[in-house]
Amino acid sequence: MPTVAVIGGGIAGLSAAAEISRARPDAEVVLLEGSDRVGGKLRRVQVAGAWVDVGAEAMLARRPEGVRAVTDAGLGPALISPLSTAALLRSRGANHSLPARTLIGVPADVAAVRASGVLSAQAVAAIESEPDGGPYPPLTEDISVGDLVARRFGDEVVDRLVDPLLGGVYAGQARQLSLQAAIPALASRLRTGGSLLLAAAAAVGTPAPGPVFASLTGGLARLPERLAAAGGFEVRASTPVRELRRTATGFELALGAVPSRQRLAADAVVVAVPAGKAAVLLAQVAPVAAAELSSIETAGMVIVTLAFTGLAPGALPPGSGVLVPAVEGLAVKAMTFSSQKWPGVGSESGVASGVVLLRASLGRAGEQQALQRSDAELVAVVRRELAGITGVTAEPVDSHVQRWGGALPQYAVGHLQRVARIRADVRRVPGLAVCGASYDGVGIPACIGSAHSAADRVLSGLRRSGE
Repeated sequence: MPTVAVIGGGIAGLSAAAEISRARPDAEVVLLEGSDRVGGKLRRVQVAGAWVDVGAEAMLARRPEGVRAVTDAGLGPALISPLSTAALLRSRGANHSLPARTLIGVPADVAAVRASGVLSAQAVAAIESEPDGGPYPPLTEDISVGDLVARRFGDEVVDRLVDPLLGGVYAGQARQLSLQAAIPALASRLRTGGSLLLAAAAAVGTPAPGPVFASLTGGLARLPERLAAAGGFEVRASTPVRELRRTATGFELALGAVPSRQRLAADAVVVAVPAGKAAVLLAQVAPVAAAELSSIETAGMVIVTLAFTGLAPGALPPGSGVLVPAVEGLAVKAMTFSSQKWPGVGSESGVASGVVLLRASLGRAGEQQALQRSDAELVAVVRRELAGITGVTAEPVDSHVQRWGGALPQYAVGHLQRVARIRADVRRVPGLAVCGASYDGVGIPACIGSAHSAADRVLSGLRRSGE
């Protein structure tokens, strides 16, 4: 009976463990999680009696891995789509409709940008005239999204449109994030040269039918909870892995604290932890990969959830929420009007009628001060900025503050090339695989896809070795 160790109990590690145990029911699959809970950045808590996500709250529905995982876990009936995807964008102290047909903020439709009122007339004119400003040579080298947009459209488009959209996904800054990694569809169209506006329009294309995003009643964090409880593999929480080394027959893992450290022998290992932890674990078995992983920076963030009662209908602006560019000078980078975005939010716990839920996100790359404020300070900041953005000054009946230190890897320029070097070094080690948000995408479907690739590598290795 082969033993497979999966290090990390986030959605990637859980998905890898589930896939391996499903394909090889004869294998002993052990998932090792250092904290006291599984789920990683998927977590739900009760606020005013309602279950709410305090980590990721949505996943792309148009990429199949996430929805398929939900269905396979028996949670298909709990899938929900947003009631509204119409968001607002704060600009110069006022709320504007988020322009339609942008590619993570990169404009693809001049008329839509003009109608939104987000940008000045000069910035709109720069976007409109860009196709005539060429010829533009092939873009064969990686470049940051912000640098490219600034060269073609100007700084205002970066600061007021691209930065808040990318910041919502990566908690990063547009001038630091790789075009090839963050917006691959756009990068591929620019390899032959040409206009950025026209390339963005081609990449956006005709909207596909069906919802873009999905979640679950009672919280998206129900998915990792269900995967962990489904059986097929052993889950050991509060079991940090301190060391990973090669042996003559496979691997040996050192587990737990120093005084009572235990050893686990494994035929194969999947490393599904953030880049910094993966670098430490791989130092002996894949030193080139470890060095590359140690170079991946991360950004921390805070999610503040507020619950209100007695708010008059229409107290909040219509739509799903508001994005706030850094140039507005506010701490909050986004507010989600959860009760207006998701049907039956909190309904799994029977949330009391009339409770309105809202969540705010704070913290961008390089802004660690948000994590250092007390809970009371963070709630006060959100309330003050909520009042300025929406006019709501009511006292919340409940609140929750969730800190995510180093939660999101930053895909710097050259990220894809770095990942290729990591994987090349890992491939030299039979039975070893890596997966998670540090490699192929930070979204839930991307992490699940990464996990399935890691599982396939391990399963192939077990078949070749005859185990």
